[in-house]
Amino acid sequence: QVQLVESGGGLVQPGGSLRLSCAASGSILVIYDMRWYRQAPGKQRELVASITIGGSTNYADSVKGRFTISRDNAKKTVDLQMNSLKPEDTAVYYCNADMLPVLRLVENYWGQGTQVTVSS
Repeated sequence: QVQLVESGGGLVQPGGSLRLSCAASGSILVIYDMRWYRQAPGKQRELVASITIGGSTNYADSVKGRFTISRDNAKKTVDLQMNSLKPEDTAVYYCNADMLPVLRLVENYWGQGTQVTVSS
């Protein structure tokens, strides 16, 4: 079964750092774009950062200069390094990826989400 599993969320004080990780598992031939989304209470899910299979990145304006997305194609992982965290970064963070499983077509997959809370 193809799936994405996030880890690394938690409680951090304003100005602190957290690193989220997401690992893909299952019979996967190719992982194309990988992304991190977040959803705060009462708000729509928003794209935070994305990275292509070649390593090109894009960020939401609200996190530019503070967050860094990276991936390891051999390990089938994508990370999100979050620095200078603010209370408004509080949300459930979701990993998302376009993946080509064995004997199937390309599909979009979501992780289960990990809570990040920024509070003093």
